[in-house]
Amino acid sequence: MVTRVGNDIYFDDLADPQFGRLQGLVLKLGNLAKTEFSIEKVLEDARKTTGLSDFGPEGFREPLQVLLDAYQSDALMSPIGATQVYNDLVRCASNRLIIQDRRKKCPDLDAIRINRPLNISGLPRSGTTHLVNLLAADSRFQKLPLWEAQEPFCAPGKEKAPLGLKFRSKMLNRLLKNNDSDIDDPRYYRCSLRWSGMKMMGPELAAMHPMNPDHIHEELELMTFDFGCNQFEWTAMVPQYRDYYFGRDQIPHYEYMRDVLKLMQYERKDDRPWVLKCVQNPEQLPALKHALPDATVIFTHRDPVAVIQSCSTMIAWGHRMLRTQVDPRMVIDYWTDRFERLLRKCVKDRDIWGPEQSMDVLFHEYMADQEGTVAKIYDHYGWEFTDQARSEIRGFLDSHKRGKHGRVRYKLEEHFGVSAEEIRERFEFYFKRFPVEIEV
Repeated sequence: MVTRVGNDIYFDDLADPQFGRLQGLVLKLGNLAKTEFSIEKVLEDARKTTGLSDFGPEGFREPLQVLLDAYQSDALMSPIGATQVYNDLVRCASNRLIIQDRRKKCPDLDAIRINRPLNISGLPRSGTTHLVNLLAADSRFQKLPLWEAQEPFCAPGKEKAPLGLKFRSKMLNRLLKNNDSDIDDPRYYRCSLRWSGMKMMGPELAAMHPMNPDHIHEELELMTFDFGCNQFEWTAMVPQYRDYYFGRDQIPHYEYMRDVLKLMQYERKDDRPWVLKCVQNPEQLPALKHALPDATVIFTHRDPVAVIQSCSTMIAWGHRMLRTQVDPRMVIDYWTDRFERLLRKCVKDRDIWGPEQSMDVLFHEYMADQEGTVAKIYDHYGWEFTDQARSEIRGFLDSHKRGKHGRVRYKLEEHFGVSAEEIRERFEFYFKRFPVEIEV
């Protein structure tokens, strides 16, 4: 159950989920589903969805098969979890077909230039999401809202949303008091339905991580269409895939992401700089440098213990629907190890991005002076902080105050059986490099 005390939110049943009537009904119905983790079935469903058949270079099949094997071998994945990850794979494969079709129609992809992107890179829960959305309020940037990140292009002949899709989306928006939009695009409505479903199953999600269609999101989504990135670790327990990812050169996947951005830029007829963000980048700085060599990278830094307790709470909460058993200690052990590996790579490779193309932002300083942090970023980037930009950014800050949807309060030792000191001692190397403020 969830306890609210004023604006504070406490998750009291991470290890022993207590479901409401709606969640219980969805679980009962979801348990009837049967999922076949077959590569040919995924690809065939994608062909049927799009009406296309050319997936492009065949290198994507290997990581896709590794993912399918990981899902198949997970005895604790619930039927709902299996349905969700399967549908995501079909969506990714469908996007791959559509992107390949678009590439054939682009006269010279290599000639398209991505002009000085501003890239936010850092741990999740370290301010990356808020900072990219704050900067994206500046109309001088191109940005990547979630509905386009998850589906950059429509399939040929499927540019109009069916009436049934519109109706379901708008009715749920009214029921859940979501913001509606006048964007008449089937991709927007599909994204809106996914957000509504997430809110119905976990209403407190908005307090932790918004996933509404207009929310500015990560270019990491674009790499999922190549089946090569750590995004898949967030939606399922896939240690086999994690180990495969560690042993694989990520440059081809970053090149794929770059080329999708080029295609989007070509079809938008827009050459403004992109503002981007990716929580995978700190462990893939050489690949990022290869793909976007003239980017300016803003590194966000925060107490890893605060990050780990927040991420582990969010993931363990999500497991109630996606897994038949929830083991909070397994979750926090996995992500403590995962973030240690990521930050060791970050510390090792940080200087690949020299001072003229990078800047470090400490979470506690950013939270204390958000507008001042933006001013410093613009000064480093070589942009004037114009009156219009200041007005746009202040408008975003006024409408997105921290804790607007409630503030999650954590119980690290009670919920996870581990102390802050035990976790912190593993990150001495990080504290020595970056003077983050201890929060927990």
